[in-house]
Amino acid sequence: MAATAGVSVATVSKVLNARYGVSAATSAHVQAVIRELGYEASLVAQSLRNHKTNVIGILVADLEPFSTELLKGAAKAIKGTGFELVVYSAGGRTSDHAGWEQRYLSRLSGTLVDGAILVTPTVVEVDFGQAVVAVDPHTGPTGLPTVDSDNLAGARTGVRHLLELGHRRIALIGGRPDLESAKLREQGYREELAEAGIPVDPLLIQPGNYDAEDSAAAAHRLLSLPSRPTALFAANDISAIAAIEVAGELGLRVPQDLSVVGFDNVPEAALASPPLTTVEQPIHEMGHRAIDLLIQLIHGEQTPSTHIRLSTRLVVRQSTAVVGSGS
Repeated sequence: MAATAGVSVATVSKVLNARYGVSAATSAHVQAVIRELGYEASLVAQSLRNHKTNVIGILVADLEPFSTELLKGAAKAIKGTGFELVVYSAGGRTSDHAGWEQRYLSRLSGTLVDGAILVTPTVVEVDFGQAVVAVDPHTGPTGLPTVDSDNLAGARTGVRHLLELGHRRIALIGGRPDLESAKLREQGYREELAEAGIPVDPLLIQPGNYDAEDSAAAAHRLLSLPSRPTALFAANDISAIAAIEVAGELGLRVPQDLSVVGFDNVPEAALASPPLTTVEQPIHEMGHRAIDLLIQLIHGEQTPSTHIRLSTRLVVRQSTAVVGSGS
């Protein structure tokens, strides 16, 4: 680049670092060449020089529907802040990557990012030395700043919808047992049944691990029971959609023979066949609020709260109906 601009490397360095000793005309010329060549200073060199990169890292276990929607909210929030986003993925199932966040944070520490957002982390505490925000954390609010949704109330809303339609034999495909969100969604399922005076049948609770393959196997077990459920509440939309597909394979109609409710309201929910009734958590807003909170922490600003919990709501579509509507 120095050769293209017809100046020395030292002059380019002075322009990049806004140092004295370069005329206004020369500085303008070098900056024009920089723009023309699309030059970007090395993040590592910049961080060593300024102790800042203006880069935020978002760490996800995998690029599945929930994390993808959350990234959309984060990308919208970052506009105009002067920060950029870098996404790091563990690249697979979290069961194979326990502690993946700490390993990635160790690689990023001190040189590549000014702070990090951990999405559904498997660890409770992290040793990073920089600002960190956890979204949908392992055990709920801890010492880490957190953003999540009201999983307990959301699950109760979803199960209550099925009860109001007359269903009494309601199954649960649960989520990842290591995540607080999954525990709270199962707790909401149990509490709503208890309030309706319906005993919990252990046979109607099967693990899905927020995974399509595991959830399909769970749905097979549930829908093959001698006294199968008339309705099913799934801990996330991917599990619910897997259950709908299994129901079809077994010759069951949704919602005439089986009502299904999911959780999340990812775009796939509206595109399912039939479109999925689900409990919406504001995933875009979760990503947005996580970015806002992290930037405040990076700047050392006071925040009203470092534990943010957002409300959920029921979105009724065509996968639920009054019990017995198919007979």
